[in-house]
Amino acid sequence: MKLNMKLSALLLTLFFPVGIGSAFGQQKALDIGIRFQKSLDMYYENGLTAQYMLTERWAVGAHYVSSRLGSAMGSNAIRQDNMLVSGAYLFRPQRLLRPFVRANLGYFRADYEADIFDRLPNTSALASAEAGLSYPITPPLKVSGSLGYNALTGDGTSGPGTLFPIFYQLSFTWNVFNAATR
Repeated sequence: MKLNMKLSALLLTLFFPVGIGSAFGQQKALDIGIRFQKSLDMYYENGLTAQYMLTERWAVGAHYVSSRLGSAMGSNAIRQDNMLVSGAYLFRPQRLLRPFVRANLGYFRADYEADIFDRLPNTSALASAEAGLSYPITPPLKVSGSLGYNALTGDGTSGPGTLFPIFYQLSFTWNVFNAATR
């Protein structure tokens, strides 16, 4: 019974934006894709990204990036995960080259794997800002790149030592609502 309720809640959450878009008769955008991210002088962290356009200029999103899908694949790099929610503002939504700013909040976790490192902090809240450009390659395909700054970092004693302040990312997304209307 609990599983059915959880599944129903998940499906409702996933398809709620579809209902909003068709209720108002507007073309909405739900961009889903892959995100390639690198911390300056640290790991490659790749993963998934999703962004829903609330209006022509405002968007909300969710992102998951991990070194498990980057530097830690087939190596002894530290496995770390970043889970983020975001709000973004597009400055020139009608143009091909669209500047944007994004604010992210989330959670960071590093898996040091060895018991010897159990005393070290391995989790942190995340708060970061990004500025970048978005370009629709061939609608519904879009590419976005940005430079970001993590406001919360660590030195290994007061926070995770692998959470570096500067990162950059490149995302390739597909507008699933646009693809569905063709």
